[in-house]
Amino acid sequence: MTLTDLVELVRGGGLGPDPALCSVSVGFTTRQGARHATRGQSYRNTVVSLRVEDAVGSCAVEDVADNEVHGCVGSTVLELLDHPNPAIRTAALDAYLAHARPHHLSATKSITVGPGSSLTKSMSRAEAVVDLLDPAPGDRVLVVGVVNSLLHHLRERGATYVACDLKGGRTEWDEPIATDAELDGCDLVLASGMTVGNGTFEPLLRRAVAAGTPMVLFAQTAAAILPWFIGSGVRAVSAEPYPFFWLDGGPTTIHHYTERPS
Repeated sequence: MTLTDLVELVRGGGLGPDPALCSVSVGFTTRQGARHATRGQSYRNTVVSLRVEDAVGSCAVEDVADNEVHGCVGSTVLELLDHPNPAIRTAALDAYLAHARPHHLSATKSITVGPGSSLTKSMSRAEAVVDLLDPAPGDRVLVVGVVNSLLHHLRERGATYVACDLKGGRTEWDEPIATDAELDGCDLVLASGMTVGNGTFEPLLRRAVAAGTPMVLFAQTAAAILPWFIGSGVRAVSAEPYPFFWLDGGPTTIHHYTERPS
């Protein structure tokens, strides 16, 4: 399975309704800045989201013009699969697949992240993701897309990690963050769905498959796309469709996939 294969299946109506008959009714951008209590670092996110019927698909992006997102409203999924902006293409595909194969019907298990502060919810979400990864003490994990709460739980499990993110920088423990994903010596890969939006997912997947290194994904971006790669080099996916945990202090839901949707 490749992204191109998946898009062609969608174009032909092989996974659900005719994409030429599925229109985007709402397009919006979420711009967020956060610094959890007791944490020494802040971060920012910009996310493009498109609604198709009952589903919202999303893709994180460095920046996007509001007019570009608003211009998607009324367009069909089929049209947007050819949009020049990869974030728009990803959000449209994600929304279509979430509509065609709803998470609550397709996921192996759905998990409620309970109410609480932004830090409490971040830690709860991260614990569930690391449970899905299930590293053994001493395992070395390549983490692509650094989330300090995930690193915390890996440390708690006795795993070590290589932190990697295109933005570089340092972790909460002042460890350097690599900008190139280096698989050598790693037992597992834990990667963000943001890799789909920035074009690094498939190269990373090919390298992981070649090295025989299992990959688990945690996805806000491409939450409905990535489960289709289970069995094609991906072992499991933690899918978190909009609204994300950081938007709401109440309970939110994530969906774990260990089998490809059917």
